[in-house]
Amino acid sequence: MKLDQGCIQVYTGNGKGKTTAALGLAFRAAGRGFQVLVIQFMKGGGPYGEHEAAKRLAPELTIIATGRP
Repeated sequence: MKLDQGCIQVYTGNGKGKTTAALGLAFRAAGRGFQVLVIQFMKGGGPYGEHEAAKRLAPELTIIATGRP
């Protein structure tokens, strides 16, 4: 499927649900054949299961994790 232009969504703020909302939408879009890029600002820790799941949806879904080690 092709769009004339892209879509940017930003999830910020206190509380829970930001990663769940962002990845849910990203996985759905990638499953429909859209090219998806997720840039994630991490607090540290890891490894993260969502990164392993994203590898299975490559090349439609790419996650870039940055932030604290």
